[in-house]
This record gives sequence, C-alpha cells and structure tokens, in this order.
Amino acid sequence: MNIKNRQQILTIAAVAIVAIFALDKLVLTPLGHAWTDRNKRIKDLRDRVGNGYQLLKREDALRTRWDQMRTNTLPNNQSLAEQILLKDFDKWSKDSGLGLTSISSQWKHDDNDYMTLQYRIEAGGNLNAVTRFLYEMEKSPTALKLDNVEVSAHDNEGQQLTLGVQVSGLVLATQEQAQ
Repeated sequence: MNIKNRQQILTIAAVAIVAIFALDKLVLTPLGHAWTDRNKRIKDLRDRVGNGYQLLKREDALRTRWDQMRTNTLPNNQSLAEQILLKDFDKWSKDSGLGLTSISSQWKHDDNDYMTLQYRIEAGGNLNAVTRFLYEMEKSPTALKLDNVEVSAHDNEGQQLTLGVQVSGLVLATQEQAQ
C-alpha cells in the first residue's frame, strides 16, 4: 500500500469515528433518554388510570363516608363549636372517671374552606380511666383528630397517670351541616 492510500483510509476512518461519536451523542443518547422518559410517563399514566378505576369502584362508599364526615364536623359558629367540644370532654371524663386538670383551645384558620379548633387537655387518673377516655374520644362521631397523646406515671407502680392530649376538631366553612 502506498502512503496516499493509507492517508485516505486513515482520514476516512477518523471522519467515520467522529461521525459515529457525534451520532451517538447527538441522536442515539437523546433518543434513548426520550424513550426511557416516555416509558416512565406511560407507566405513571397507567397507574393513574388504575387508581381512577379503583376510585370509581369505591365511589359510593367514599361519598357516603365523606357525607358522614361532613355532617359530623363542628358548626361554623366558634362559640358553639367550643361549647360542643367542652361538653364532650366533660362527658367523656365523667364516663371514664378521668379528672380534667386543664383545657386550652386555639383556633387555626388554615384555609378559606376550613378551620380547626385545637384543644390541649391535661388530665389525671388510672390506666382504665385514661384508656376509656381515649376510647370515647376516638369512638365519637365528631370530626376529631388526635394529634398528640402523652402518658406519664406519677408513682412507681404506674397507678396514677397523667394524660396530655392535643386534639383538633374540623370546621368546614363552605358547607351547610345537617344537625
């Protein structure tokens, strides 16, 4: 082989390698990423459609549960809402035998559609009284959420307990309640 043919072959090979490299970086790699992203998007959409079908199947049960929750929210009147919860706390403490030591409330205006009435309750009693009070609170149809529960013992045997509970009551501002 002569030198001129070698130079042409090397030049063609170098140009071919640069072209293949450019093709890989400019076309094949972006297409591979686009294909992967497309597959992820398709999977996400399939999952969302599947979730939608599941929601449609459970629509009646979900609507019934939402209607029940909505009708059990606290009234939009702040003093009436506080009065209802204070009566409930008093009833639950009498039913359980738990002695309430302090109750403090605070209104939270989280959104235009709803507010929460937060109570911090401190009480004392034995284990039966504490568990019964918490059971009565959880069993209540009122739209309440236990945010925080703290139980501590005041004696070595654990017979005298102190209960600290933070509870939130829901007030929907945009709906009429069935009472």
